[in-house]
Amino acid sequence: MIRRRKFVLLTTTVAAAGLALGAARARDVPKVATGFVAGILCAETFVSGLDPGRNFAETTDSMPGASLISWAMDYRIDRVRKDVTVTLFGLGSRAVYREGLGCTLEHGDGMTAVEPPPDDKRPALLPEIAGSVIVPPQSPSLAAALGRAFAEPAQPPHRRTRAIVVMKAGRIVAERYADGSGPETPLLGFSMTKSVISALIGVLVRQGKLKLDGPAPVAAWKDPDDPRHAITVDQLLRHTAGLALGSSLQASLGSAFEPVNRMKFVEKDMAAYAESMPLATAPGTAWNYHDGNTLILSHLIRDAAGGTPQDALRFARRELFAPLGMRHVVLQLDGAGTIEGSSEMLASARDWARFGQLYLDDGVVGGKRILPKGWVTYSATATPNAWVGIGAGFWTNQGDSFGANFRVEHGWPRDAFFAKGTIGQYTIVIPSEQLVIVRLGRSPNGPPEADGVFDLVRDVVAATRDKGKVAGGG
Repeated sequence: MIRRRKFVLLTTTVAAAGLALGAARARDVPKVATGFVAGILCAETFVSGLDPGRNFAETTDSMPGASLISWAMDYRIDRVRKDVTVTLFGLGSRAVYREGLGCTLEHGDGMTAVEPPPDDKRPALLPEIAGSVIVPPQSPSLAAALGRAFAEPAQPPHRRTRAIVVMKAGRIVAERYADGSGPETPLLGFSMTKSVISALIGVLVRQGKLKLDGPAPVAAWKDPDDPRHAITVDQLLRHTAGLALGSSLQASLGSAFEPVNRMKFVEKDMAAYAESMPLATAPGTAWNYHDGNTLILSHLIRDAAGGTPQDALRFARRELFAPLGMRHVVLQLDGAGTIEGSSEMLASARDWARFGQLYLDDGVVGGKRILPKGWVTYSATATPNAWVGIGAGFWTNQGDSFGANFRVEHGWPRDAFFAKGTIGQYTIVIPSEQLVIVRLGRSPNGPPEADGVFDLVRDVVAATRDKGKVAGGG
């Protein structure tokens, strides 16, 4: 009887959505829902090595409204073919793993063939930590901070913290991992990937291959009479380009109806779909966070790097990951071979911390400038009318937005800025404290303290100020 009631509720919800949004968009819902889950299960089974049953339960439980459909989902993991199929009432999605490339959704007409580039063996410019020995908290107060972050509240919502790394002045001073994860486990960063794409755009700006101002070099917008011709790289980074793709601000059952999610889970060539969309608002006049902006930037990176998927991947490794010593990174692709830069990078918690350290050090590593001078300040400068507090590829506590003020009121330093991914992923940079804090997990997006990150930031700041007695672990 309970299952029948859930079925009635689900079909009623989809039917109502079809009336409100059009039947075509309602038909996308099963593909969006199953595509989202298939991609995660595939990546975190074959790349991260996590248990798929536990991963499915934790992921769906962290998504608002997912309980309406997760009971009706079935998934199959084929470890011989290395693929994952997820179905909902007979409709479904298949994600395929390719060595060195992670997972890509299959759309029935094949995927662009891509050979992963060889690993870059050059020594890192940032000191590396050998092996997988976990650096214990370097003070009792840091140990207490991490213990609190991993502790589950007596009542839901659950935090499900998977990894925390704390770096002080460039050295790890504390780290901890949940069962099944460790220092070398690549974990999905979701929208933290957007910040990595922003960094790669910065490299291209430093090299003179892209400009922030002036028309973005998108072939579909080259006609000066096309109103999209006016869109700039800066506007794409700040989510003010104005394209009519809906919003990616919340990952929930309701967001499955947004066209941006058709782009991600139904379309093979995500960037081409985003570039084909009309304007909803004039470029530069309104803020609207959606993944299409970053996928277009990913396309620009591919074009500027040489035009092929291998060119883009080699560029990312050579210019960013190798200098930083980020050795456990997988950049996943869409079906057309473009980096899925909105949400599909996996990296170890230490690698995410190394990425944050680059920004703490003003874009310089080992004496070599990776990002243009002033790029870090630019990235953390608040975008007007972005109520969550967001800059150019990073969230920020600068400015007077609701989000920035809310975080400051809850103990975050005003100069903090951070990469953020849905359901509890953070790489937080606090220049005034010489801190980088990485937190990865599976936590609901709300209420505000569901992931415990406010307590974590307050506790770590206090602990690392403790009489200057925190020693470095490398």
